[in-house]
Amino acid sequence: MKSYTINEINDVLKGELVGHTTQQITGPEELKKATNTQITFIGSTKYIKQWADSKACAVIVNDNLTLEHKENCAIIKVKNADLAMAKVLELFNPESPEFEVDIHPTAVIHKSATIGNGCKIGANCYIGKDVVLGNNVILYPNVCVFDETTIGDFTIVWSGTVIRERCIIGSHCIFHTNVSIGADGFGYRPSDDGRGLTKIPQIGNVIIGHYVEIGANSCVDRAKFSSTIVGDGCKIDNLVQIAHNSIMGRSCIMAGHSGLAGSVTLGDGVIIGGSASIKDHTTIHSGATVGAGSGVMGDVAAGQTVLGYPAQEAREMLKQWVAMKRLGKS
Repeated sequence: MKSYTINEINDVLKGELVGHTTQQITGPEELKKATNTQITFIGSTKYIKQWADSKACAVIVNDNLTLEHKENCAIIKVKNADLAMAKVLELFNPESPEFEVDIHPTAVIHKSATIGNGCKIGANCYIGKDVVLGNNVILYPNVCVFDETTIGDFTIVWSGTVIRERCIIGSHCIFHTNVSIGADGFGYRPSDDGRGLTKIPQIGNVIIGHYVEIGANSCVDRAKFSSTIVGDGCKIDNLVQIAHNSIMGRSCIMAGHSGLAGSVTLGDGVIIGGSASIKDHTTIHSGATVGAGSGVMGDVAAGQTVLGYPAQEAREMLKQWVAMKRLGKS
């Protein structure tokens, strides 16, 4: 089991250490559940009242908050307790599953594929024709990478993920379990005889930048033509849908159950809340935020926050909600 002294932890955080604890710290935990060998954190005034009853031997706290000192308990003051706790979690992060051999004998690898140095390929993986894996790529068991796909250095792909043909994946990405990259976009039109639907071929691909993380059971569909693009540094939650020909800028965030319809464009740093849905051929400009559960039917200006269904500028929507609440009381 990993354990650290309070000084070893603060050497990483470089905060202001107030008080001291002689306990070896065995891990982080939330305020109410922490034991006397664990460290916790407080990033908001609403949690200060819980500190009195917490058994934690150490706490990371925003430097604008004041806590009561306790015996044999240390306080580390930092600018941002959430970011500091992320560093502590990294210290205690368990090791990833081990590979007994770098390339499992049950993996099927086409003779034309190029496998970089230090790659690890788990049981029952499939790697198709002309696939290129960069250095130190990790494919956990039961991953499929189809023909002519390229995956950059240090990318990690967890079990059940399928990466379809001709996709281009950057370096240092993480795809969690059962991600789908490059499946056909959803394109149909009524048939000439009016008795059914005609499938529109989807002949493009998916391009994913560097340092992208995609959560479990999320889908990024291939383009009808050209490419569906996910920019560098984007973070995508579980159960997210990114439809054909959508383009995401750098460092966008999409929370769980949200979705982009076809040909949506996101600028840099856009935040999409959980269960929000974005209409096709819509542009959400850089720095904008879409609130959870919202339905965006038109373009959103840079830096704007929108809420509701259909989504409107946040302050205007809040005024409408207040007015409706008052009507209900009249």
